[in-house]
Amino acid sequence: MSTSHLARDLTLYLLARLGIAVAVAAVLAYVGVYWLVALAAGIVVSLPVGLLTLRRLNARVTAGLAARNEHRARERAKLRAQLRGEE
Repeated sequence: MSTSHLARDLTLYLLARLGIAVAVAAVLAYVGVYWLVALAAGIVVSLPVGLLTLRRLNARVTAGLAARNEHRARERAKLRAQLRGEE
């Protein structure tokens, strides 16, 4: 997965999670819950709701991060080998 796809997927995921938190907070505020409590509850509730509703996007982000970390580990090992004089 390329970096541009990872950045796009991560941005979409974060915006979707933020949207869920704001939606929950808005519903709670509309019902009459104090806005700060509604916002805190929205943030807490957005975690499980986001994991359930954004499962595919979460999997793409996780795969992209794993691929990036694997690439970085290979590059780091290559650099260390070069510094030791191995090739």
